[in-house]
Amino acid sequence: MNREEIFEYVKEEYNTIPVYSWDKYPLYAVLKHSNNKWYGIIMNISKGKLGLNGKEEIDILDVKCPPELIGGFRKEKGFLPAYHMNKEHWITILLDGSVDKEKIKQLIDLSYDLTET
Repeated sequence: MNREEIFEYVKEEYNTIPVYSWDKYPLYAVLKHSNNKWYGIIMNISKGKLGLNGKEEIDILDVKCPPELIGGFRKEKGFLPAYHMNKEHWITILLDGSVDKEKIKQLIDLSYDLTET
């Protein structure tokens, strides 16, 4: 799943339009509730900053997740400790095709629910 597919999904499911808040990071897109709480952020980060081999940039999605599930996800391909977010409550998903689209949708839904109130 790529960033455009995620934007389509959250628009259809939650009427969310990505918010681009930083001039310095024009591709960073925040997914927010109407109450302004974040339920996701898509960023383009160099692989090296993520502890991966290579210098090229990769799109990632950070979502909120129950702490008891995070450890299991981190053992799976395509998941990393949250980049620039609380690592106990958030997880990073690589948007490089290594994670199934349905699993990404489920995690977006879970994050939306966790941050709703």
